[in-house]
Formats: sequence, structure tokens, C-alpha cells
Amino acid sequence: MIIVAITGASGAIYGIRLLEALNELNIENSLVISDAGKIVIESETEYSVEEVIALADTYYDFNDLTASINSGSFKAEALAIVPCSMKTLSSIANGYGANTITRVADVSLKERRTTVIVPRETPLRSIHLQNMLTLSQEGAVILPAMPGFYSSHDSVDDQINFIVGKILDSLKIENNLYKRWE
Repeated sequence: MIIVAITGASGAIYGIRLLEALNELNIENSLVISDAGKIVIESETEYSVEEVIALADTYYDFNDLTASINSGSFKAEALAIVPCSMKTLSSIANGYGANTITRVADVSLKERRTTVIVPRETPLRSIHLQNMLTLSQEGAVILPAMPGFYSSHDSVDDQINFIVGKILDSLKIENNLYKRWE
């Protein structure tokens, strides 16, 4: 079980493509979308929020602190926050579990589960970098959405698949979404 969280940062397509890839690989997944994430999905992609929710095996409400995924006894292998806003990143780094995404991240880190955070912001302030360092020191994988150009990507879809492939690699999930360096 992989939990996917989509926040209000630009780049919702990364989270959507991750859900599609998990489905293609027959990997069970759960989904949480922040209120701002829903706005970004509608404004940046051709998907409706309902279509994105339909990609998940289970969907949890953003404001439901009683959701089962918010408990350490819930069995999940990993969490991927894709994309991750600086607000969400700051909340997680500072232990502020005020919603389902930040609470599930708190649980994932305390249970030492694989936690992949894909921040989307540029340029970065010192506090952004400090929050990323804090989370990295706690075991999170900080995976900025920085495309690789060594694979001769010809389209935006290729660049999206490159990032999603790197996320899957961090989750230790075999994939062929991008051409690897030879």
C-alpha cells in the first residue's frame, strides 16, 4: 500500500501520473488531496478532481484527522507527497499535523516508513532548505521535480515520466518510465 498525497503546489500532474503508474503496476494505493491541490488539479490539468480520485483504490478526506491512515497501526509501505507545497513541507518539518496529509506524514516518519517528498518551489528561501534538511535528517527522501536531460526527453510527458520513475525508484518499485543512464 502506497499513500499518495497531492498538495496545492504546482505540478499536480506528477501525483496524477504516479497514481496511474501504481495502477499499471497493480500496486494498491490510497490518496489524499488538499483543498488547494483540488484547485491546482482543475487549473493545471485536463483531469477533474473526481477523475483523479477514481485512480485511487481508497480516498481519504483532507480534513479527516480520524482517517485510518493517520494511525501508526495502519499498514502502509510508503508515502509520497507529490507535489509538496512549502506550507505542507514546513508543517511536516515542524511536527504540525493539522490535516490528513501532515498527520500521515508525521506517522510515516515516526514509523520509519519510506517517505518521499517532491517539493515544488523556485527559488528557495533558506527556511525552505532548512525544512528540507530537517526532513532529510529524519529519513525522508527529498526529491525535487528536477528533470534529467541525459535521457533525450522529447516531450513534457517524458519529463513527467522521468520524475515519476525517480519517485518509484525511491519507493523501491521496479519501473521502466524513463531511460536509465548507460
